[in-house]
Amino acid sequence: MSKSRIVLALLVSVIITAAVTAQGMRGGTPVAPGQECPPGTTEVRPGTCQAPSEPAPSILDYRPRTTLVTAEHKVPKAKFPAIDVHGHPGNLTTADAIDKIIAVMDSLNLKVMLVAENVSGARLTSTLAAINASPYKERFRVLAGVDFRNVGPDWGAKAAAQLEADLKAGAIGVGEVGKQFGLRTTKPDGSRLKVDDPQLDPLWEAFARLDVPAFIHTAEPQEFFQPQDFKNERWLELSLFADRRNNQPGQVAFEQLITERNNVFRKHPKTRFVAAHFGWHANDLARASKMLDEFPNVTIEAGAILYDLGRQPRAAREFFIKYADRIMFGKDSFQPNEYPYYWRVFETADEYFDYYRDYHAFWKLYGMSLPDEVLKKVYYKTALKVFKGLPQTGWPQ
Repeated sequence: MSKSRIVLALLVSVIITAAVTAQGMRGGTPVAPGQECPPGTTEVRPGTCQAPSEPAPSILDYRPRTTLVTAEHKVPKAKFPAIDVHGHPGNLTTADAIDKIIAVMDSLNLKVMLVAENVSGARLTSTLAAINASPYKERFRVLAGVDFRNVGPDWGAKAAAQLEADLKAGAIGVGEVGKQFGLRTTKPDGSRLKVDDPQLDPLWEAFARLDVPAFIHTAEPQEFFQPQDFKNERWLELSLFADRRNNQPGQVAFEQLITERNNVFRKHPKTRFVAAHFGWHANDLARASKMLDEFPNVTIEAGAILYDLGRQPRAAREFFIKYADRIMFGKDSFQPNEYPYYWRVFETADEYFDYYRDYHAFWKLYGMSLPDEVLKKVYYKTALKVFKGLPQTGWPQ
């Protein structure tokens, strides 16, 4: 190498070192293109990583104030009367409990709640008796339950008979069949009860014969099945709730559960299914589209997946417009102060606002600004078609 080139290389090195020092980046760690920064550091310039000079806060303690100033349109009540198809109001067997729930429903413009507590027999009849004895019997409908214990050769016929009895008692369908089904429920021999176990076929066929929907919860968010490392966007939730860690050795995989569920949808085309929580495909709307296109007997509800819709508002808006006849509003956990977040995402074009639970989502939400006709379908019209036992009169046209 010539002397002039050596001098030039030294000069460039001095200039870069001076620039880095001037920017407070002395001691930075170089990384190759595409290489991640080492733990405890962040990229401060292309190819250079650095640790902060102060102790970094934990994920729990870092709560930055935003300086972004945007329009805010809080929506305490739904624009149109809504049906919550995924209601978990708790015990409704007393007049006092019913009165308290009604007061909340009125404040939110919830016209009807579908009680999805997966109860059967005596618990179902006592709930129905209390509701029917109240002044608010048109404000609630109740779903029955299924007991998936002890599935064997004659289980299906017994379950179908119990379904018929529960429907005669006043239930208008079944659900929410809980997440343990397929995930942890076992057969008498100790093996996992698969969602598509053929011994369940008589029950699914009974739904078709009786023309009522089966509202089923299959699997959990995909990240619950992934390693609990610092790449997992649900790390905090998994750290808080050990029973959501479906990533342990020997546990069934997410894709296996979805395959079994889809096998049931495919095998029973005359049975109407409601896939709880968007079928856990709200994070992948192309996959949700594929499910709805392949299975015309399936509808979905939006319980506990708002964090995924609100971070992709444009794609979610187009999805809702296309599939409005297949989507229903559902909330899941009954927390009255959380419903307005749904109204705001669905009804406004607001930007960059908080979600209601940090451990679900550390990102911000954006409004979808759905057209009125889509809102009407999501809030009540689709549910009225799916659950035929819902009150059919008194709704806006």
